[in-house]
Amino acid sequence: MLLLKLALVAFVVLGASLVSRRFGHGVAGTLSGMPMIAGPIMGFVLMQSSAEHGRDIALATLVAFPAMVAHMVVFARASGRIGWPGSLVAANLAFLTLGALLIWLHLPAWAAGLLAVVSPLAGMRLMPAHRHERTALTIPRIELALRVAAAMALAAALIFSASAFPAAVSGLLLALPITGNVLPCFTLSRHGPDATIELLRGFVQGMFGFVTFFVVLVVMLPVLGTLQSYVLAWLAALLLAQVAYAIHARPAQAAGEPSSVL
Repeated sequence: MLLLKLALVAFVVLGASLVSRRFGHGVAGTLSGMPMIAGPIMGFVLMQSSAEHGRDIALATLVAFPAMVAHMVVFARASGRIGWPGSLVAANLAFLTLGALLIWLHLPAWAAGLLAVVSPLAGMRLMPAHRHERTALTIPRIELALRVAAAMALAAALIFSASAFPAAVSGLLLALPITGNVLPCFTLSRHGPDATIELLRGFVQGMFGFVTFFVVLVVMLPVLGTLQSYVLAWLAALLLAQVAYAIHARPAQAAGEPSSVL
């Protein structure tokens, strides 16, 4: 499972970076916000456990989901003021604080699910205004390698350190957005705040698909079982992410800015 997660992290970071070369920061962020890491891992979990256990894991992920959105919003708002080190610290403090509060509240399943569903909507509204970036980008190969190495190092550190803490803290650490920490730092240092906000806004758009994926699992696993629920969750996640991206792309098209198809 460790090797699987590290491989998925490397694949997502490299893939998102290559996509940003062709389609820009927004599309790269949308892909990164999807359950590209959590989804395949959840598939392996469902193969090895019962539908009931899988549902419990999906529900635990939804509990921490608002903290993930808060991480993106805080990083975006801080990016134009305190640089990438300060933005990184502020975003992770927001994630850990809100995540710990949500765990402490012990919300019922319906309340945790409802809060998770409205979180991307709130996140989109709280994102700061920015100037839309051009479509094509230049990312040197050495930076691509550094992005992948940083993401894999962070993933390994989180996985190994989680075992030293109580279960609730470990679960929160494992929910920390890895690509949401790595990609914005590189983007802010090379391309500036506007590009970083574009990237993080794309992250939140992709999170519509993320939350849909886990909501479908929570609702449908007791009804359909593992395979059908998993396939349905992916179809629903892809559909919602596409809709969210299309809605966001309309203002850019109306303004005559270049757009791309996700």
